[in-house]
Amino acid sequence: MPTESQRLAQAVARLNRRLRQERQSDLTATQLSVLGSVRVLGPATPSQIAARERVSQPSVTRTLKCLLEDAYVTKKPHPDDGRQVLIAVSELGEKVLAEERQRRDQWLDRRLATFTSAERVRLRDATDLLVRLAEDDA
Repeated sequence: MPTESQRLAQAVARLNRRLRQERQSDLTATQLSVLGSVRVLGPATPSQIAARERVSQPSVTRTLKCLLEDAYVTKKPHPDDGRQVLIAVSELGEKVLAEERQRRDQWLDRRLATFTSAERVRLRDATDLLVRLAEDDA
């Protein structure tokens, strides 16, 4: 019999997998995640992006290289530190993120429409808890 923690982990993993199936972009899940982080952070250094993604700087640098080559992000010198660069989402990157978000949201909206009003309220409450659960321990 699975524990409560196991059931939660399985449910989150299955939902994540199902949402990934809605993707139609040529970008990988990692590239989309990094692109989304850059959008949230605004112009940011690779170190800041790596910290948000909780990956090593070399790992995020490889991903950013691909995103730069395909013009999903832009790079410019840091105004205060000549050794640094700032990465920002390009117009193309914004377009891809918006399309992917719309596709995901449409799928979720269709699924949520099959739930009762009470179930949607429970899910909304659970969403708040999931956000808290996913936040840093600090």
